[in-house]
Amino acid sequence: MAVTSVDYDELPAQVRAAIEAETGPILEAEAIPSGLNSALSVRMRTADGAVFLKGLPAGHRWVWTQQREADINPYVTPLAPALLFHVVADGWDILGFEAVNGHHADFSPGSPDLPKVVEALRRLGETPCPDIELRRAEQRLAGYVDNPADAEAFKGDALLHTDWNDHNVLITDDRAHLVDWGWATRGAAWIDPAYWIIWLIASGHTPEQAEAQAAQIPAWPSAPPTTVTAFARANAAVWTEIAGNRPDAWTTRLLTAAERWCRHRAL
Repeated sequence: MAVTSVDYDELPAQVRAAIEAETGPILEAEAIPSGLNSALSVRMRTADGAVFLKGLPAGHRWVWTQQREADINPYVTPLAPALLFHVVADGWDILGFEAVNGHHADFSPGSPDLPKVVEALRRLGETPCPDIELRRAEQRLAGYVDNPADAEAFKGDALLHTDWNDHNVLITDDRAHLVDWGWATRGAAWIDPAYWIIWLIASGHTPEQAEAQAAQIPAWPSAPPTTVTAFARANAAVWTEIAGNRPDAWTTRLLTAAERWCRHRAL
């Protein structure tokens, strides 16, 4: 089911009223490119400050990610922006977050953002996984491995973000902030650095350079090499499925990166 973007003014009046009951009068609404996961993505200016809104129609197949973000938020702030409110009204599910004044991370080689992302990964690795409903890494990747035992090796008790799109990492003067926690997962601690590797390669790193960045995260040395190779193969299969028969430039870039890492691991 595709996500069709909407502007704030296109929301039903009852939804806007419910939001403004939380925020007060809206002085300005700026649409933010929402990628694949949100129909509504808006930065609001109010008398009390800025708020970021994201939302989906209540009947959308991914609406469960809204509740997942609401549930996980108390456990991941201040690594993530604080959730201010959660509104469900007139067929819409809306989250309101503290707005972050930062830029999307630059993952390219030599970027000054990279040390801040590494530090965020380290801090996430120190964050206990809460006792709430989360997807499990071995279940998410079970359909993409060559051998069922490969997926079992992805098990663990670490809290994982898993979606290391550069647009999900906001950089401020002092640190990186992680947003879009809808795909938070429980699994082996080395998996988040492994997901990041694919985005690093897509941003211009060689596989060797990307793995060197991941090696700065304490969990990475614990990753069994054969299991990392199975993970790389599984993600090449994931991106092949996402790309489908008519890939766009974005999916082609990620598929190419995943396949390149897979070939590197096979050497």
